[in-house]
Amino acid sequence: MSSLTLSDIVGSSAETLKRNAAGNLSFIRSIAQRMKLLALNALIEAAHAGEKGAGFSIVAQEVRTVSAEVDRVASALGLNLSSEIDQLTDAVGRLAEETRAARCVDLALNAVELIDRNLYERTCDVRWWATDAAVVSCGADPSAAAVAYATERLGVILSAYTVYLDLWLCDLDGRVLANGRPETYPGVVGSQIGDEPWFRQARALPNGDAFSVADIRNEPHLGGAQVATYCASVRAEGRADGPALGVLAIHFDWQPQARAIVQGIRLGPGERERTRVMLLDARDRVIACSNGGGDLTEVFRLRTEGRPHGHYRDGAGHLVAFHETPGYETYRGLGWRGVIAQRIGEGWTR
Repeated sequence: MSSLTLSDIVGSSAETLKRNAAGNLSFIRSIAQRMKLLALNALIEAAHAGEKGAGFSIVAQEVRTVSAEVDRVASALGLNLSSEIDQLTDAVGRLAEETRAARCVDLALNAVELIDRNLYERTCDVRWWATDAAVVSCGADPSAAAVAYATERLGVILSAYTVYLDLWLCDLDGRVLANGRPETYPGVVGSQIGDEPWFRQARALPNGDAFSVADIRNEPHLGGAQVATYCASVRAEGRADGPALGVLAIHFDWQPQARAIVQGIRLGPGERERTRVMLLDARDRVIACSNGGGDLTEVFRLRTEGRPHGHYRDGAGHLVAFHETPGYETYRGLGWRGVIAQRIGEGWTR
């Protein structure tokens, strides 16, 4: 498949037209120059002929005038034609640039919409599982039998929902009572996570219909993996208005899921090598990147100028397009943005 754009085709055609026009105008000027020389020779001969060459001198003078006019018209035509072709080329180039930028903004929206729809499902999962009878029973009375049953139930859920690393049931003091993968993460149960910001936020949820979510982070109890943690209240009898018994925390396996989205954005031929598709959090941290970044240490300073979406050229002349999360259903998002950064020329260097 050809990677030529409309701008490339028009630019090439315009250059060909300019060369052809320049060649034709050069030929016209050549004829005019020959007419001038002919007129000059005729004037010389007329002068040698004296009175007999007077009439011929008038004709020669007229030929000289006409040749000068032809030369002037040819020069003006060349300038005007060249100017018009340049204007056409510039206009098409601007149109192609605007179209490319608008497409990149749409791709940025596509990236952040895909992740938000994915994460919306996580908010549904955590509120549903917090009403599971085994989870509620363990929250009310964390006996050895209740913990064992809750652990079994959480493991069954994880076997069907492979996008999660682990599920934790915590009491209201922040102690982990049970987790779904004790063999993989044996040090989780008994851990004290009461001081974690995500737990404090979840502890304050008003009812069972509410949920909380934390920014992407590395979770030390899960081998330092990047997680998106969603929480809901575990309440008496599984009722939304029941007294709080504990907190259910589900840890979404962020890195592979996010990478699949940013690397799956459809780019044209030759674009992928010079394009970074990124997800940024509200602090402009790169939380996912198509070319292998997104280790939570890079900050991409986005110039939004208060706009929810748009595009601009950075200091190196590279295109940067962005779109803020619009949210999805009851999930309003965390102020994240999809970003497309497209480099001029070959490849992208961070």
